[in-house]
Amino acid sequence: MQGRSCKSATALTKLAHFSRRERIGELTIAQPQLCGPERLAKDQWSSTIIYRLVFVSGLKGNVMKMILLLCATLALTVLFAVAADQPQPPTAGNPAPAFSLPSQEGAQVSLDQFRGKWVVLYFYPKDFTSGCTIEAHNFQRDLDKYTPKNAVIVGVSVDTVDSHKSFCTKEGLNFKLLADSTHAVAEKYGSIMDHDGTILAARNTFLIDPTGVIRKVYIKVSPQGHSEEVLADLQQLQSAN
Repeated sequence: MQGRSCKSATALTKLAHFSRRERIGELTIAQPQLCGPERLAKDQWSSTIIYRLVFVSGLKGNVMKMILLLCATLALTVLFAVAADQPQPPTAGNPAPAFSLPSQEGAQVSLDQFRGKWVVLYFYPKDFTSGCTIEAHNFQRDLDKYTPKNAVIVGVSVDTVDSHKSFCTKEGLNFKLLADSTHAVAEKYGSIMDHDGTILAARNTFLIDPTGVIRKVYIKVSPQGHSEEVLADLQQLQSAN
């Protein structure tokens, strides 16, 4: 009797209205008042919906993780590819790449002209900038220390001949500054950098012996104290010979 009453009440409830709503995930589902076996079936149905939503939510989370991982992998691949495309500086013990560039006087200057001398070939970003001015001043200051060691100073940047001429005049520089406007020589020496979309020479130095062989390489040097560092290494190399 009790079972019949329950079923009757259930039928009436279904026909009349849904008395409440249950929110599951993002779905709002109307649910009738149930009892007995129908209540059990309802609970099972609700559990199935919740399980599926949780499963889908977890699946979406895993997909997002996979997408993020794929993006990170792609970014690293591009980064390594760009780094691989960048020319690398020649290492010590290898012949110095040949070059011929115009100096601040407009005359062509080649590496071969210095055969029989030690060459301090230094690349720098730009005339008139603070770091480059300090570096040039220090080489100029120590010029009288290089000369007795049979060494010459040669600077290279992508600036023009006119820029070099003005820079030398303003700062009182008496050594050669070469204009590598197409940055072809800087690329040969793996000494280029991108600054806000502009290609400049990177601040690297190469100490070349009288036979044209690179004996020491300095990467990303600090302008302050660099000349003293090169002088000390030059002294050590000459003493070893």
